[in-house]
Amino acid sequence: MTQNGGPQNERSGILPVQAIRRLIEQGHIKPQEPLLEGQLQPASLDLRLGPCAWRVRASFLPGSKARVEDKLKEFALHKIDLTKSAVLETGCVYVAPLLETLALPPHISASANPKSSTGRLDVFTRVIADAVSAFDQVPAGYTGPLYAEICPQTFPIIVRQGSRLSQIRFRQGAAADTDAALADLQQRERLVSSDQPDIAQGIALSVDLAGDESGLVGYRAKRHTGLVDIDASGSCDMLDYWEPIRLHGQRRLILDPDEFYILASREAVNVPPTHAAEMVPFNPLVGEFRVHYAGFFDPGFGYAAAGGAGSRAVLEVRSHKVPFILEHGQIIGRLIYERMAEVPEMLYGAALGSHYQAQGLKLSKHFR
Repeated sequence: MTQNGGPQNERSGILPVQAIRRLIEQGHIKPQEPLLEGQLQPASLDLRLGPCAWRVRASFLPGSKARVEDKLKEFALHKIDLTKSAVLETGCVYVAPLLETLALPPHISASANPKSSTGRLDVFTRVIADAVSAFDQVPAGYTGPLYAEICPQTFPIIVRQGSRLSQIRFRQGAAADTDAALADLQQRERLVSSDQPDIAQGIALSVDLAGDESGLVGYRAKRHTGLVDIDASGSCDMLDYWEPIRLHGQRRLILDPDEFYILASREAVNVPPTHAAEMVPFNPLVGEFRVHYAGFFDPGFGYAAAGGAGSRAVLEVRSHKVPFILEHGQIIGRLIYERMAEVPEMLYGAALGSHYQAQGLKLSKHFR
């Protein structure tokens, strides 16, 4: 056995698509319905909503000894049928069982994040597991169901059984690169398009407030809009939901409290096939705002050979309590790079129908 508890022929790192497929074949991941096309991603698995959801009084964690099912009996207000389309309202908290359950080996853990399209809709989504005292974390050897906590912040959404709001990654052993290894990888692969990258517990990304030829730097979400169907690409007129932000002259933006913004990173991002990346929540000590609900970047994102040269990170930004001034080039987040246990047999990119390869500033797939 290796130090991480796995077999000798298995390397530490993030599990790629072929390893996730093996976990399914071996019964460690148990879909209650056959997988859908595109549900398996290069380094993650999309999770699907089950047949029902409950509106609950408040967000909760089960704690180290309780089951989510027991907490639902205490906190649920009413049950919602998801076998037909259902509307989830803004400002409300919902919990839905997922169609994927787990029986993980003792050397494999998992973590979850909202899908990119979910984050860009300002839908706050986290995965909960029985007897686990943290959101989006599944300990090694976990056996049991998974649930999604869903709280639309800006737009009311339509969901149904099978809707995919979250994704899950599996890892064995230590996967994160040290700063020294990250600096070496930056030299070899140019992870971000910066000649002097800031590397300290990840590699820094800064905000682009220079904009395009028209001065467009981002979008501010409108309030009191129509519905957004999670499963319907191109179904919404952008101007009905978003106000374009154009800057002329000074390259700064004042974030209004509790407004939701879509901005872009100044740097292009590259995730080589040997690694996966994750945007970590920004340190609140340097600003009262949060960036990027959806943090997973799959192998191949921004990778030239996968058609992604020049891909920038799209930033989901919300200011808290006080107005906050963002300046062009201000650091707004850090990317953590983790080694893959093996190179995935497919990469993020146009060949998979990936929506955000080679992207600049871009709204979610729902808007035309």
